[in-house]
Amino acid sequence: MTSPYIQQGQQVEAVRDAGERSIAVAGAGSFGAVKQVDAGVLNVGYVDAGPPDGPAVILLHGWPYDIHSFVDVVPLLTNAGHRVVVPYLRGYGTTRFLSDDTMRNGEPAAMGLDLIALMDALHIDTAKLAGFDWGARTADVVAALWPERCRGLVSVSGYLIDGQASGTVPLPPKAELAWWYQYYFATERGREGYDRNRRDFARLIWHTASPQWMFDDATFDRSAAAFDNPDHVDIVIHNYRWRLALAAGESQYDEVEKRLAAKPKITVPSISLEGDANGAPHLEPSVYAKQFSGQYEHRTVGGGVGHNLPQEAPQAFADAVLEV
Repeated sequence: MTSPYIQQGQQVEAVRDAGERSIAVAGAGSFGAVKQVDAGVLNVGYVDAGPPDGPAVILLHGWPYDIHSFVDVVPLLTNAGHRVVVPYLRGYGTTRFLSDDTMRNGEPAAMGLDLIALMDALHIDTAKLAGFDWGARTADVVAALWPERCRGLVSVSGYLIDGQASGTVPLPPKAELAWWYQYYFATERGREGYDRNRRDFARLIWHTASPQWMFDDATFDRSAAAFDNPDHVDIVIHNYRWRLALAAGESQYDEVEKRLAAKPKITVPSISLEGDANGAPHLEPSVYAKQFSGQYEHRTVGGGVGHNLPQEAPQAFADAVLEV
């Protein structure tokens, strides 16, 4: 196991072996009843575990995953005395819009404000925020713009805040290739193809983003049920079209998006994580380290860990949450 910390200015690099990685088996890991609460424009489905008066942690999943990415992380945190909330993002699982008239909007500002609304609805003033993929971006947004609501941040792949303008800038061919699905979703053929093949599409992404993760059918099916949400396709398509400036957002989020486009620094204590076998598009930690101006370190998790880091290496993820 490679371990020692190498000091690099404010950044601390750590390479950690995931050790015995959690290879999913049928029936392994489950949550209790999913609760529901009205929060902002949504009725949010969420898991709430651990002591109600414990320090709060909110765990945020990405695409195409769901709350079960954290099924082995939650007991590690609740056993340490934390209250742990794991919500379905808009367009996933049992989360629903309160009105049929609300735009099915996947832009980052909307998701950030979803999180603020959920915290308000659950009377959580401040919490540690931790996530990956869309969930990491959402946690980053709240940590950057509302630091008083975030007492610590764990973000897989680091700083994921950006604006629409950057989505119009061409990347080198190899980088563009990694984003193939983003361009597929920009077409009506892509929308229809994703709608028809949600599960096959997600399974392909799971394999390419985590090439060494040997998940089984039961584990995949448990999460894939979340994609049956009636708003799922609309949210996913809008999210990726918005990034390329091919779809407009909603005017009530314009000011927040303007602030995010300026790439605000994250001042709260933060740990970024990366799996050593992440097959999804991601930047090197040295590129985004400067965006963390508070206490910060980066950890690379070894052992063939891919994009779905909390499910593939739950102990490493939980350790970061407890230590940030």
